[in-house]
Amino acid sequence: MYFDYAAATPVDKKVLTAMSPYFSDQFYNPSSAYSPARQVRADYQAAKHRIAQVIGAKPAEIIITSGATESINLALAQCHSGLDPESGVITTAIEHPAVLETARQNGARILPVDSKGRVDPENLEKYITDDIKIVSIGYANNELGVVQNLKAVAEICRQKRLERVESGVAMPLVLHTDASQAAGLLDINVARLGVDLMTLSSGKCYGPKGVGLLYVRAGVVLDPLFNGGGQEAGLRSGTENVAGVMGFATALEMAEKKRKNEVRRLEGLQRNLEKYIISDIKNAELHSISKQKLPNIINFSVEGLDAERAVFALDQRGVQVSTGSACAANKGTRSHVLTAIGLSPAAADGSLRISLGRGTTKKEIEEFKPILKEIIDHEQKLS
Repeated sequence: MYFDYAAATPVDKKVLTAMSPYFSDQFYNPSSAYSPARQVRADYQAAKHRIAQVIGAKPAEIIITSGATESINLALAQCHSGLDPESGVITTAIEHPAVLETARQNGARILPVDSKGRVDPENLEKYITDDIKIVSIGYANNELGVVQNLKAVAEICRQKRLERVESGVAMPLVLHTDASQAAGLLDINVARLGVDLMTLSSGKCYGPKGVGLLYVRAGVVLDPLFNGGGQEAGLRSGTENVAGVMGFATALEMAEKKRKNEVRRLEGLQRNLEKYIISDIKNAELHSISKQKLPNIINFSVEGLDAERAVFALDQRGVQVSTGSACAANKGTRSHVLTAIGLSPAAADGSLRISLGRGTTKKEIEEFKPILKEIIDHEQKLS
C-alpha cells in the first residue's frame, strides 16, 4: 500500500508509450540539420506547445529543466539582469529546501506563517520594501497540503509595482511560485494566478523524473545557470531531453483532463481517513484542517510517537508513508515546516504524512486503517 504520492508518482502507462519512440527509433539530436533530427525538433516544439496550452502560456515562455530544483535555482538565483545585486528575495518559512536555501543565498527575508501554514497577505505587504526583487510563495505545501491565496499575493505585488513607478523606484518586482504539488489538483493557469515565474515537476504528476519547467513571463529577464549550446532561449544549454518532454506533456494533459473528477474522489478518501484518525487514534492531531488545502495530503501528529520508527514498522507491513518531505527525511533533520507552524519538538517528531494518489482506492484505505492504528498504538506503548 503506497501512501507517499507527494514524494513520487508512478509514470503512467500512456506517458511511457508517448516517450518510448524517442529512446531508440527517434533518438536524434534536435539540433542536428538532417531531416530525422528536424522531425524530432518539431516533435519537441509541439510538446512544449502542448505544455504551454495546459498552463495558459506561450511556448517561448516555457524553459525545460532537469526538475523543480533547477527551475527554482534558475528563478531565484538568476533574476539579476538590470537589477541591484544587493536586492533580495521574500519567501516563507515553509518552502521546499530548494527555495529556502537558494533564497538565503540571495538576501532572503523569511515570511512567517500561521499555525495552519497560511501566509497573511497584509503581513507580506509590509515585507515588500523597495529593495525586494522577487517574492517566492509556494502554491501548495508538500508536507501540510496548505494552499496559498496566490491571487491575493499577485494583487499585492501589482500594487507595489504601481507604487514603485509612481515614486520613481526602478527595481522590478517578480512573483515566483513553486507549484510542484499542484498539477492535476489545482488550477495552474499562470494568467489566472497572476505569477511571473512558475515551477512545475514532471515526477509529481505521473510523468518521468528528471524533467521540470520554469514558466518565465515575457519581459522577465534571467541569466543562464550555465553556458553551452544556447538551448532553451540560452537559459538551459544542453541537448534536449526529448523523451522526457514528450512524457511531461502527456502527463500534464492527462492530469488536467482528470483534475475535477480526481479531486472529488481524493477529497472523499481524505475525509474518510481524517475522520478515522481523529476518532480512533489516541491523541492524534491533524495539521491540515483548513479548507484551503490539497485533497491528497493528510499530516497528523501523535505527541510522544517516534514517527521514524513508525514509518519503518509500517514499511515492514507493506505500507509506505513518510514523516514529511523526502529531502528533509534524507538529511535526518526535524521538519522545518512543522517547526514553522509552531509545533513542539515532540509533536514534530511524532508527525506522519499520508499522501494519496490515482492508485489509492477506498478498499485500500479500509485495509490501511487498522494497520495504522495497530502500529501507532504499539509504538505509543514503547515510548
